[in-house]
Amino acid sequence: MANIIRAASRRDVLTISALSAVGGLLGAARVGAAPKSMTLMHESSFIPPYDAYIKTTMAQAYEKATGIKINYDVVSVGSLQTRVTTAAETGTGPDMSCVYFNWPYLFDEKLVDVGDIAEEIGKKGGGWHDNVKEAVVVNGKWKAIPFGNVGQLMNYRTDWFDEVGVKEFPDTWDGLLEAGIKLKKAGHPFGYELGHGFGDNHGWLYPLLWSYGGREVDTDGKTVAIDSAETARAVDFCREFYQKTMFEDVLGWTDVSNNKAFLAEQISCTNNAESILYIAKKDFPDIGKVTSQAQNPKGPTGQRFHILAPWSHAIFTHAQDVKAAKEFLVWLMDPKNVAGWYDIAVSYYAPFLHMFDNAPMWTAEPRNLPYRDSLETSHLPGWPAPISRQQGESVAKYVVVDMFAKACGGKSTKEVIADAAAQLKQIFKPA
Repeated sequence: MANIIRAASRRDVLTISALSAVGGLLGAARVGAAPKSMTLMHESSFIPPYDAYIKTTMAQAYEKATGIKINYDVVSVGSLQTRVTTAAETGTGPDMSCVYFNWPYLFDEKLVDVGDIAEEIGKKGGGWHDNVKEAVVVNGKWKAIPFGNVGQLMNYRTDWFDEVGVKEFPDTWDGLLEAGIKLKKAGHPFGYELGHGFGDNHGWLYPLLWSYGGREVDTDGKTVAIDSAETARAVDFCREFYQKTMFEDVLGWTDVSNNKAFLAEQISCTNNAESILYIAKKDFPDIGKVTSQAQNPKGPTGQRFHILAPWSHAIFTHAQDVKAAKEFLVWLMDPKNVAGWYDIAVSYYAPFLHMFDNAPMWTAEPRNLPYRDSLETSHLPGWPAPISRQQGESVAKYVVVDMFAKACGGKSTKEVIADAAAQLKQIFKPA
């Protein structure tokens, strides 16, 4: 960690020295007085130095260069959507905010079209990963600037896998099932969230469904397609996977549960963001030494999938100065400036700009490389249907999560799929 902090400090100097020139250009382009301050709202990060870095380094440097104070408003984990909803409905509050998943669609009319700066930022950064457009382009308009993907991948104990003769992380779900059976018999069960959390459940259940060829809705965004032989095979596998490999409590787990269980050495494998390895290295070094990460396994289709979990930045239509807010986001995403913010989080946020595909941030901790590589196979919940209000409702009602969880809890495959299909038909029924 000390080496990472020193590297960030060197970059601070480079960032701040570059800002004067950038700030001068921004000032020269402005007609009329710039605002004295602007507010950017964010959810508290699981990587504490990330929030501290923008407060103590980036915001201060921007104010020095432009005279505009950036207030970085941090809200507690899980409360950001409520705060964004309040700001959108009342037309008051922060000028800009971090947004997740399909929120650009949910708040479309309350967010500024940022297509002009998205193109500019993309050119400077080597182009955008195409699939991120699933989350931020609404009706042909960019409603947010992508920042980074908080991937959900496999976290596992290399020493325990070695003990049962598994030297490489399995490439298929069937292979992972075989490994899990051995590990549970050895006293090292798996633990995957099946409760009503907001990330770690979606992070493996949607990719599992897709890898078997299942989907909620067809590409037309209207036709419910969950009742299929492919879905049934995925459900049957999940039930067996739960029964033969897992820690039994997972049916009630939320996002913090698997982290705690892994670090308490109760489980040998789970699906999570980089935070497990980050915390283990810092607070549980012995566990950190034997923790690794891998992409999700392939299914019978021969394909592997991951959840697209983007953090993006959007500007509210009520912002006091939309032009100034756009200028800030252009500055923020300039590779010279944003690189330090990525670095301090040790690649927790995988950049969507191709310029960072081989950046030093990935060699700082090579075990994180699967999070970079997973971007090409990542999609929003609800894929392959287009982004919509209905897809957001399906996620909010845990339709897919509950389908799998109920099967693990004892209900028949036919029954849980019928329940999911009924819910989806109600959600997607014509207005």
